[in-house]
Amino acid sequence: MAETSSLASALLAGRPVSAIARESGIAIADEYHVVALAIPPHHDHHGPAADVAAEARHRAHRLQAALAERGGTAVLSQLSVGGGTVLIPRPRVGDRDIDLLIQHAARSAQIPVTATVVSSTAAGILAAAQRAHELLDVAQRLRVRHGVYRFDDLALEYQLTRPGPGREYLASLLDPLDGHPELRNTLVQHIGSGLYRQQTARILNVHVNTVDYRLRRIAQLTGLDPGQPAGLWYLQSALVAYAFSSAHRPDRQGEIC
Repeated sequence: MAETSSLASALLAGRPVSAIARESGIAIADEYHVVALAIPPHHDHHGPAADVAAEARHRAHRLQAALAERGGTAVLSQLSVGGGTVLIPRPRVGDRDIDLLIQHAARSAQIPVTATVVSSTAAGILAAAQRAHELLDVAQRLRVRHGVYRFDDLALEYQLTRPGPGREYLASLLDPLDGHPELRNTLVQHIGSGLYRQQTARILNVHVNTVDYRLRRIAQLTGLDPGQPAGLWYLQSALVAYAFSSAHRPDRQGEIC
């Protein structure tokens, strides 16, 4: 496993890999699935800090072993307690199979991972890894469900989160909701529930009439009606932009999505 980690490190750094590949006996593929992985903290573990750290390392090692078991020795990984990068050769593992490989490895290791996948030639791995981790950052900040995502799945969100005046303007559309966390949370849950008012009410443990009242208040305060397509589009885009703008505004840190 040390050999595969060294080879992965070299590829991810854009360094020559011929000597390492010969010593390890691992052939370099022409193309790879470049996978950025996030391993969530193990909230159920209690005890001394040293035990918690040891458990986190064990979980990362377990996932690394599961990926190698599923994908073979040609799978190259560089993982730490919070996740990392995995290089899976193409076409040995096809585009349709990569999701299953990651999902099965995650189940085997009993870890609910979030992963983003970018395909690349061996020479382009450095840039592909950067893009994969940018996508993973988007997925984590928006708190998407655990699973495997590609650029196609997050293209709109990715573009909306790029720095610039457009992002800041969209984020500012939610300024009128400052001081009304129940309204912001209702909007997040309502969109996340597919706009089903009854499901939103169940999630929030309130009456449907309360959901309706809050949605009307959101429309009054922001000027954007979540019951209308145009208003809903702007509000949903604003939530995405807000998730990234909050990183630079301490009073909003961690409130969204």
